[in-house]
Amino acid sequence: MTDDMQKRTVFLAREPVELYKVLKFENLAASGGEAKHFIADGLVRVNGSVETRKQRKIRVGDEIAFDGILLKMAAGPSQK
Repeated sequence: MTDDMQKRTVFLAREPVELYKVLKFENLAASGGEAKHFIADGLVRVNGSVETRKQRKIRVGDEIAFDGILLKMAAGPSQK
């Protein structure tokens, strides 16, 4: 991760959630299919490592880096 990455917090209403769904719902991919291609092509990092599993389970505390954006997963209101 570089210091010039845009950082955003994502509040998860439930966990786990699949990696490709996070990219889709955060508007980093136009569709679930596009998100799956980004992941399969090795363009997405989870917790600092390249992740190629489209259905990788994402939980509170995980960090996803893609296209200059760092998403930090946090507990939503229903998880506190």
